[in-house]
Amino acid sequence: MRQPRREPGSRAPRPTEGATCTGPGESCFPSDGPLMCALEQERRFRLPPKTPLSLQPILLRGQRLEAALSCPHFLRHPKQHLIRSLAEARPEDLTPHVMVLLAQHLARHRLREPQLLEAIAYFLVAQETQLSSKVVQKLVLPFGRLNYLPLEQQFMPCLERILAREAGVAPLATVNILMSLCQLRCLPFRALHFVFSPGFINHISGTPHALIVRRYLSLLDAAVELELPGYRGPRLPRRQRVSIFPQPLITDRARCKYSHKDIVAEGLRQLLGEEKYRQDLTVPPGYCTDFLLCVSSSGAVLPVRTQDPFLPYPPRSCPQGQAASQPTTQDQDPAQRVVLMLRERWHFCREGRVLLGSRALRERHLGLMGYQLLPLPFEELESQRGLPQLKNYLRQKLQALGLRWGPEGG
Repeated sequence: MRQPRREPGSRAPRPTEGATCTGPGESCFPSDGPLMCALEQERRFRLPPKTPLSLQPILLRGQRLEAALSCPHFLRHPKQHLIRSLAEARPEDLTPHVMVLLAQHLARHRLREPQLLEAIAYFLVAQETQLSSKVVQKLVLPFGRLNYLPLEQQFMPCLERILAREAGVAPLATVNILMSLCQLRCLPFRALHFVFSPGFINHISGTPHALIVRRYLSLLDAAVELELPGYRGPRLPRRQRVSIFPQPLITDRARCKYSHKDIVAEGLRQLLGEEKYRQDLTVPPGYCTDFLLCVSSSGAVLPVRTQDPFLPYPPRSCPQGQAASQPTTQDQDPAQRVVLMLRERWHFCREGRVLLGSRALRERHLGLMGYQLLPLPFEELESQRGLPQLKNYLRQKLQALGLRWGPEGG
């Protein structure tokens, strides 16, 4: 398993090291930690020191951070106000409820703020014995969603201990924690052994959330298949597997009027013809693709109806040294599957170029299954002025991969 890495020469303070919890009005975060350093940097550069007027009447009552996160106008204020509210909070203000509000705020608004995420990781480690898995699942959520692996060295060992302690108590929370860790490529083997055990699967079968748990377990099983060749424990039985993401994600459906999918589809239709691509096709084990093309070894774009658009899953591998069988027509000219991936603005963390964890996971798994990915970033799509320019853009993208179409291309 890949362990969290630190920059050379750096280390994470233990829960009791460097903490400044000696007085009721002092911070309970390490004095040399990222949160306190961010606060000191803010003061050094003389950023706005005062709380916005709209927050002052509430913040004076005590629960400053909770009040800030509950304010409907909070997004209008700079992130420094949130950093200050957290760094200057008193120990009694930093309750699990407040930290869950912070985690949900970051995840909901795609805010990949390292200082705040490190503060959540530090709180989780420091309060490990006091937290249930139902609270931990909410604290861990932003790390997977925002594709951020904290520097805190005790983060993964802490989660492994919590999973070992609480796995049988809250099945859905356990699987939710593993889903976040799956997006970070940090799946603990011991927890996988537990959730794939017959006892756990039988336990969740009769529960109201059985379908969503089976969907998450199916995704975890795919991650084991594709990313953990050294895993030798139990796996999800085939009869229990379901399609992971059989349709476009909720965020894509909610923002369909802002999506570039329709104009890209029209560009492909005019450029290639309707028979040479498939839109919103779900490929095993259940990933919905934006656009899929079948391409011969010579680069000719083939009609999808003449090909099996799905690559085999699990991926087939020919053992080394094994004699090849009599080649078939398909063996002589195997078709490559090319997936055009729309990378819309909301597929990234806010104000950054880091893909959200679910998007990065889908692209990673499609690549491991053998699909050739062609990303279409939103900046490039937004720069096209009208359909003619977009067609020329798509033509250049496809030709850069060596693709041919038309009478000479098949």
